[in-house]
Amino acid sequence: MQPETEAELADMIRAAREPLSPLGGGSRLHPGEGQGLRLDLSALTGVVLYEPAALTLVVRAGTPLAEIQTLLAAEGQMLAFEPDARPGSTIGGVASANASGARRVQAGACRDAMLGLRFVTGQGEVIANGGRVMKNVTGYDLVKLLAGARGRLGVLTEVALKTAPRPQTRAVLALPGLGAAQAIPALTAALTGPYDVSGAAWLPGQGALIRVEGLAGSVAIRRAALTQRLAGFGPVDEVADWPQTVPQPGPVPDARGDLWRIICRPSEAPALLAALPPPEALDWGGALIWLRLPPGEAPALPVWSGHATRVSGAQPLSLPAPDPIVARINASLRERFDPRAILASDGPCRQISQMSS
Repeated sequence: MQPETEAELADMIRAAREPLSPLGGGSRLHPGEGQGLRLDLSALTGVVLYEPAALTLVVRAGTPLAEIQTLLAAEGQMLAFEPDARPGSTIGGVASANASGARRVQAGACRDAMLGLRFVTGQGEVIANGGRVMKNVTGYDLVKLLAGARGRLGVLTEVALKTAPRPQTRAVLALPGLGAAQAIPALTAALTGPYDVSGAAWLPGQGALIRVEGLAGSVAIRRAALTQRLAGFGPVDEVADWPQTVPQPGPVPDARGDLWRIICRPSEAPALLAALPPPEALDWGGALIWLRLPPGEAPALPVWSGHATRVSGAQPLSLPAPDPIVARINASLRERFDPRAILASDGPCRQISQMSS
């Protein structure tokens, strides 16, 4: 099924008699997702409103992320958050997954840049929430609820987002001699100082990476101060640009193993890293650990305050087990927005070219 309008999408959901899998680019599916009858949202594209002077963009959910970034770059702007970009990403997929890249340490997550949205519930009801200005406070904040819900509460059709001026310049400092655990204190020192850091990561072979952006004069001052502050952790180099800090899941099955996404407090990262194989990447100052394990294997983790999710492989798994109170709240929300459990069910995705009768 491929709706071309929001009204068609609502009709299809109301008429559905089997689970649906709403997909845009399909680049962010976790194990167990993408089941049911494929609901292809790639035709719901286009810019509804773009006001560069107001730093506001309203766009349909199936619009490719790359097209949006090109549009904004032509006006010297960017999204107010940094997307976790992947080939084929749509803005609806980014919002549904709350996919946020390295700039989250400075600018916040995708949900923090969302002003409003439109979506269709599992009952085929069209709901609009939020607005197109930064100080909108109308009703319940469904924007924050839908961002990161991964399509379980409704199918996004339109998103209103904040934009921001593109930085005039940037500098990326590297401490190549640091291992993953050694990088945590250096990243913490950069993030807790007056340097307005917009990226703090670690990659194998590249060491700790710290990014500052803004006006040329300001970047020069902060770069010099950071270089002096970080000198105690080892030699400080400067690299040409910020690298890709999000490992790509790869095909399923992947000979490299299953990819895990582990969230923690940066202060907990050294203990977690001591219990785990070498990571593929660290981001957000150590609050995000990317790890690859043999297929089917789960990480042996000490007690910590975050959570871990297998994002590639054959079987879904999240650790630790959901808190009973949170699970009950989630179940109540699903019952309210999707009482037929028609959205985002488990199982293999089946594609057809037109709607079933």
